[in-house]
Amino acid sequence: MPASILEEVGHLLGAALIRDTATRLSCPSCGSAHVAQVLGDNGGISYVCTACGHSWS
Repeated sequence: MPASILEEVGHLLGAALIRDTATRLSCPSCGSAHVAQVLGDNGGISYVCTACGHSWS
């Protein structure tokens, strides 16, 4: 158990940063993190890079 509220907040922020980094998508073509999730033609999930226009699923 943390000794103070500041220690607990620091622990939670560290976990949030790790989770954000682990789940962030990047474009396989240009490496940009500007990626949108879109609904594909057959109902599947696809992604499109808003920086270069590359799309993938």
